[in-house]
Amino acid sequence: MRQESLASTISLEDDVVIAGDPEPHDRRPRSQRKWVHTLAMAGPAFVIGAWQFGPGALASSIQAGSQYGYALIWVLAASAIFSLAYADMSVRLGIRTPASIISSVKDVLGRGVGVAAGIGVFSIALCFSVGNAVGSGLGLSLVFGGSPIVWSVVCTTAVGLILLFRNVYRVVERVLVVAVAVMAATFIISAIIAKPDWYEALGSMVPSIPPGGQLLVVAIVGTNFSLNAAFFASYTTHERNRTEAEYREATIVGTIPGILAPSIMASLVMIVSAAVLGRDGVEVSSFASLAKIFEPLAGPIGSTIFAVGLSGAAFSSMVANATGGGIMLSDALGKGPTSSSATAKRASAVILAVGLAITLVVQTNPIQLIIGAQALTVLVAPFLGLLLLVMSNRATLMGTLRNRWWQNVLGVVGFCSILSVSGLFVYQLFG
Repeated sequence: MRQESLASTISLEDDVVIAGDPEPHDRRPRSQRKWVHTLAMAGPAFVIGAWQFGPGALASSIQAGSQYGYALIWVLAASAIFSLAYADMSVRLGIRTPASIISSVKDVLGRGVGVAAGIGVFSIALCFSVGNAVGSGLGLSLVFGGSPIVWSVVCTTAVGLILLFRNVYRVVERVLVVAVAVMAATFIISAIIAKPDWYEALGSMVPSIPPGGQLLVVAIVGTNFSLNAAFFASYTTHERNRTEAEYREATIVGTIPGILAPSIMASLVMIVSAAVLGRDGVEVSSFASLAKIFEPLAGPIGSTIFAVGLSGAAFSSMVANATGGGIMLSDALGKGPTSSSATAKRASAVILAVGLAITLVVQTNPIQLIIGAQALTVLVAPFLGLLLLVMSNRATLMGTLRNRWWQNVLGVVGFCSILSVSGLFVYQLFG
């Protein structure tokens, strides 16, 4: 049985030329071949974007905008910069590692550290699974009616089948891309129609945390400074046999758009929320209330547009999250960095099952449930960030792709930031 990775599971790679010149029998026009090659180079960006922009990003951004206006936009901007720095480290590690990043961590820092890294990513995937299960069910219930719990079960089951039958996702993926693209376009138009105070929004780039906003800051960082998704970029890069010669192109068409696009969307969500819902400073407690951010553009149909986009974001994130977490745990346990291993499949099933179980058991405010689950990820993120920073500075491993001084400056500042946010969360829990 042919081994598969996440790259072949959730990307368009099966339909495109991976790298290099097209095969001699490829008779497509040169411009079309170039476009297809560019799309293939951008592949890891789709993985990072799908993992990062899910219900947690939507819920935390809308909650922040509705309660605190533009005050927390700076958190998104800082998260984007640091996430870009660490995703770039991971891509370079994917080019240089002989087998996988966790295998190299075992060789350089010891087997225990490598196993801990896989378990760390797996634990973050468990946290993200809650938001994906809750968001997918609530989104579809807003579109079709019925119980959100039933729809959560349906979505989780569908993702489980997709992980077993890879080809099904090719069709589903295109539908989801359209749904999320429609939502992104709607946010852009809504941001114009809602007439936000752009001057005030820019002025909010000065770091400050409003009273009571600590948990939201933690959740925003946990979602948008996604070190687990950045960590996994090395796997998708390695699987596609990227070379040092392709690094610059992969960065321009893949890494940068893959990080900035979700961050820009989250920023627009927060800006529109501040303009539409933030005037009263009321805490939003339901996804039906969140959908009101589209009313300036689409009136009553705005809730349906929001729900379709929410479901698409949740579903695609659910696939990426379950598969990526399963693969890296499998690799950490020495069972291979592939989605076709029995260990990876079992781990992916556990991720889906835990998300659904918590959704069924914890009948509370769904937005607070998602935000709380996202916030938990910052407890593990500093460890993953430290590994990426240390490994990307290994001269014998990285060669000419070793971190430069400015990349280390960004990396250290980003590490200190995520460590501080983790400490803030611990203080919120036990202080």
